[in-house]
This record gives sequence, C-alpha cells and structure tokens, in this order.
Amino acid sequence: MSSNATARTARRRTLRVAAAVLTAGAALSLTACSGLDTNGAKPAGQTGASTGTDSGTAAESSGAGSSTGTQGADTQAGKSKSGSGTSAPSRAHSGGGTAQGGGKAKFCRTSDLTMEAVDSSPDQKVGEITVQMTNKGGSTCSAAGFAGVDLKDADGTSAPVHRGGEVPRITDLKPGDTATFSISYKVDFSGNSLANPTNIIVTPPNETHSVSLKWPADALKLGGSYDDSIKVHPVGIAN
Repeated sequence: MSSNATARTARRRTLRVAAAVLTAGAALSLTACSGLDTNGAKPAGQTGASTGTDSGTAAESSGAGSSTGTQGADTQAGKSKSGSGTSAPSRAHSGGGTAQGGGKAKFCRTSDLTMEAVDSSPDQKVGEITVQMTNKGGSTCSAAGFAGVDLKDADGTSAPVHRGGEVPRITDLKPGDTATFSISYKVDFSGNSLANPTNIIVTPPNETHSVSLKWPADALKLGGSYDDSIKVHPVGIAN
C-alpha cells in the first residue's frame, strides 16, 4: 500500500474516532440534560408526594381531631347528663314550699286570702283599724311580716303607711285560720281634718298583688295629714 493510501486510511480512522467521541459526548450531554430535567422534575414529584403525605397526615390529624372532638362531645354530653341528673333534684328542692317559706310554709298568695278591714279602736282617743286575712286555700301558708298599706283619700290621692318598729312573728296559717295586722293613727278632735280615707290598699307580706278594702264607715276620724304618725304593724295570728 502506498503512503498516500495509508495516510487516507489513518485520517478516516481519526475522523471515525473523533465522530465516535463527539457522539459519545453528545450522548453524555443529553443524558446529563435528561438527568437535570429529571432532577428538576423530581422535586415537583417529591413536593407532590410530600403534599400527599402532608394531606394524609392532615387527614389523619383531622380524623384524630374529629375523633377527639367526638369523644370530647360525648364527654361533655356525659357531663351534661350527669349535671342535669344532679341538679334536677336541687331545682326541685329549691322550688318547693320549704325553701320559699324559709323552712316553714310557702308564702300566702293574695289569691289564697279573704281580707276585711274593721274598726278596732279601743276607745274614742286612739284610732285603730284591723285587717283580717283568712286562708281560704287548701294548704298551710305563711303570712309573716309587714303588709304593704296605702290609704286612698276621697280626692283620689293615696299615701303609703309607714311601718312600726315591732319585730314580725312566725305566722303560719292552716286552711281556715285567720291572721291580722293593725293600722294605728291619731284621732281628729277638731273636726277640721282634711284627711278623708275611703279605701285601704293592702298587699300581703311577700306579695305584689294588692286588694282594695273599704275604710270602715264607723272608724274614728283620722287627724292631721297622711304622715308617719300613721303606722302599720306586723301580721300576727288572730286571738
């Protein structure tokens, strides 16, 4: 073989090797790029997996929370039921007559009582009106304390009557029993008094409903004005 042919053959081999090297380099470059793309996509995949894991964890946490909440609700419901069972007797007890009557009978309601006002002046010098309250109900009730009293005048005005200084007594009324309280006042001896009571507005002790009673026609004339010289005295059992 001539030297020229040998040179051409060597050149072709060199070109082939170079081409092979270039091809291999290109392949490596593509592989490297593909790897970068894969790596670039991988975090997204990992993020998705992480999100899925987080979602799963969140779901589990949510489920745990829901379970805990349910248990809490059941516990609260249990406590509520237990509390209701415990407090119901207390409510029933506190709503009974014993609690209202302070260990005695329940307070007499206005509707439980029949009332009447009568003149009870001991003589012509001392004025006194007695109000009788009879228990017309079917059970014992308490009328202990001071009744609220207002005197209504013929001119349409009314004035409250002040309490005396006595201490109230226990006054339990069985059905048919009568309790009384009195109103004391100064008597007019001049004949010039402008006070002309026509009605006694009575509110029993521990009540809010009132009854209007006629001022006794035979009562002594009230002297002076409607002031604190007129006194209402506490309720007591009738003799």
